[in-house]
Amino acid sequence: MAIRTAALLFRRGAAAAAAPKPLQQYFAGLSTAVGHVTLDDGGRIGGGEENKKRWMELPPFAPLDANAAARAISRGDGGEGACSNATAIRWVRRCCPHLPASLVQKLFRLRKVKKNLVTADTSSTDSIAQQLRLRRVSAKDELVPGDILFLPVNIQESSVTEKTKKFGNKNEIDFLRSLEIYKDRAIIVLNKPPGMPVQGGVGIKNSIDILAPMFEDGSSEAPRLVHRLDRDCSGVLVLGRTQLSTSIMHAIFREKTADALGDGTQQVLQRKYVALVIGRPRHPKGLLSAPLAKVVLQDGRSERLTVCAGPNTASVQDALTEYRVIESCPQGYTWLELFPRTGRKHQLRVHCAEVLGTPIIGDYKYGRQAHQNWMPLPMPQTIDEEMLKKRKLPFGLALGGGSLAEQQPQLHLHCKHMILPDISAAMQQLQSSDPDHDFSDLEKLSFVAPMPLHMRLSWKILMSIGK
Repeated sequence: MAIRTAALLFRRGAAAAAAPKPLQQYFAGLSTAVGHVTLDDGGRIGGGEENKKRWMELPPFAPLDANAAARAISRGDGGEGACSNATAIRWVRRCCPHLPASLVQKLFRLRKVKKNLVTADTSSTDSIAQQLRLRRVSAKDELVPGDILFLPVNIQESSVTEKTKKFGNKNEIDFLRSLEIYKDRAIIVLNKPPGMPVQGGVGIKNSIDILAPMFEDGSSEAPRLVHRLDRDCSGVLVLGRTQLSTSIMHAIFREKTADALGDGTQQVLQRKYVALVIGRPRHPKGLLSAPLAKVVLQDGRSERLTVCAGPNTASVQDALTEYRVIESCPQGYTWLELFPRTGRKHQLRVHCAEVLGTPIIGDYKYGRQAHQNWMPLPMPQTIDEEMLKKRKLPFGLALGGGSLAEQQPQLHLHCKHMILPDISAAMQQLQSSDPDHDFSDLEKLSFVAPMPLHMRLSWKILMSIGK
């Protein structure tokens, strides 16, 4: 299957934007424009008078099973079983994930959610006209394909306003959007900078998931995280633009791990990291198979992962990593390519430190011992002065510093390359009226993220000293 670069695919996506909106674009574009229809006293959708209620129309119900769809995409088969029934409340939450679950439940309790009923208007002089009558639907009612639900439109308006009003700093928006590598109707791909958290938590004010609405203009949905990168790690990060695309991508990442632990296939999703480590592995390449388990440190609050030899612990997770030596340096450092075949937390950092015995530079959690006698390398005079300038960036980030020439280098781990299936094309198939889906020729998208400044500087330092 052909692999195309992000730049080429971005142009293709732009050209397709003028085409009629498919259903997945409808998911991301719910607005008051579809809510200008009104409900008259007889329960029909009509229009005109200001005292009539305004309703927002959700997309027609299309039963999709994200897990079954991900299996079909991963294996390149026909997608049998990708359809499943859903209740009314599940469909509302899928279409409107920005609405709090408590509010959705309240709408059903107050009988504010309606469903279409098609009736014949025999008074029409033309051929029998079809009109919509609305009736109340309960949260647990099963939907059938084609059912359309309606919500009060003021719910949508207040939600969008609340979500976007706190974001108004143009410099911050411009900075975030400068991180975009690729964007289509299903996903956004970023080159995450080091130091920016992916997920919010205690003491974290700005993170990718909190700032996600800033990647969209006029959409009722904020992008969602598909996977994670450590705070100090950089590189390719994927966000889903709709709940459906996010669910499918989540399932594909899970499917990748299951396949790696099963028959070893990993065709549909591939990731390549670059790391600079202390020391040199015994072999130039290999496959690391070392299960990981979580342990609590002496303070009783902090946790870390470690390689666990015995299978008697319930929390043990199998973990597989391929590695290949790129360059061994006489100063005792080695550049590695790392290919995670499973997606465990801190997997690459633990495998490098505890299995290979070569902790990643800047990893003070798993390589603290190796950094105790750290000696910065001298900065060669041939280094471009522009690379040495330190600048402040939005969200408390900084550009510059953190290389091998610093007393405290940053983490030298970067997700450089990722290959994904074309989820946008897959969703078009799944949401089409054609029941026969064929994912065998689904294109693969290839994304490359340039290394961060501190790693590029370390490369130049080592190459200069080695000459």
